[in-house]
Amino acid sequence: MATRHLRIGLLPGDGIGQEVIPAGRRILEALSASLPLAFTFTTLPAGFTTFQQTGTALPPSTVAALRAECDGALFGAVSSPSHPVPGYSSPIVALRKALDLYANVRPVKSTPSARPRLDLVIVRENTEDLYVKEERTFAAADGSGCVAEAIKRISERASRRIAAMAGEIALRRQAARDVGEASMHAAPLVTVTHKSNVLSQTDGLFREAARAALAAPRYAHLPVEEQIVDSMVYKLFRQPGAYDVIVAPNLYGDILSDGAAALVGSLGVVPSANVGDGFVVGEPCHGSAPDIMGMGIANPVAAMRSAGLMLEFLGEAEGAARVERAVVESLEEGKCLTPDLGGRASTGEVVEDVLRRL
Repeated sequence: MATRHLRIGLLPGDGIGQEVIPAGRRILEALSASLPLAFTFTTLPAGFTTFQQTGTALPPSTVAALRAECDGALFGAVSSPSHPVPGYSSPIVALRKALDLYANVRPVKSTPSARPRLDLVIVRENTEDLYVKEERTFAAADGSGCVAEAIKRISERASRRIAAMAGEIALRRQAARDVGEASMHAAPLVTVTHKSNVLSQTDGLFREAARAALAAPRYAHLPVEEQIVDSMVYKLFRQPGAYDVIVAPNLYGDILSDGAAALVGSLGVVPSANVGDGFVVGEPCHGSAPDIMGMGIANPVAAMRSAGLMLEFLGEAEGAARVERAVVESLEEGKCLTPDLGGRASTGEVVEDVLRRL
């Protein structure tokens, strides 16, 4: 079988991104020993540190290199300040827009012996909603102080295509079950999450467009339900095993994803992929964690799993499955865990443990 060569961009970003993205690279390199895959890597600048050095958090040269020289990428973390900084905007948000990475896909799955049991994927619209970052602050007409406003933009096109992505993921997950992949779910289910009972125009459009997309003949046998977002949060924590694929607008998907991560112990074990029709960027769900930066205890599992998820969307299902199996074996044994999971292992020790199983 001919070897497939994949060109991967590495954007470590800030904080512990510098420590975990090398783990993602090592897991990919290790696959080359047993699969017809070869990788070349290009490290590219992005992040708040890059902004401080160059005046831009996402240099145009980084975007150009990803488009021209890479098949996929891994993004580490970014230390976006919580206060306004003139000229600064989040590089990962900008990257999603520049490459039209319209879906943020976050699988959240417990290990076999863990409780509660869950095995779900949150599919988050990645390009609009409140994250269009169109805000303004102005003086109140009555002189009572300042007023701040933000635009919440929902389009039919974006809502339809994110729902179709959720439908495709649900079909793919069920196809894997049909050929024997272990799962707690017997049948697929897509849950459309919104707040259309209050936001009848914006979330109402999301609901209608998502429903219309999932009514296509391709999804005729795919069960679809709805949940109001506040009810969704409650039920996600009360009965997480009831959900298979959840699709949501940008902000709700962001919140639900981090909430679901708490059910499996840590953001440090949860991967994600920013997916478009022609490109994919794997991204661990944790932040830059400046409080542990440089201590050698950052959990590399999310970065390694994000590398596997990137492979899945690049059509390398076997490589993705091998990464996931090795990670699950390590987590299930529980002897090599970083402090966020109650262990004492270093970043490097966890990487070595997973590589040994690979």
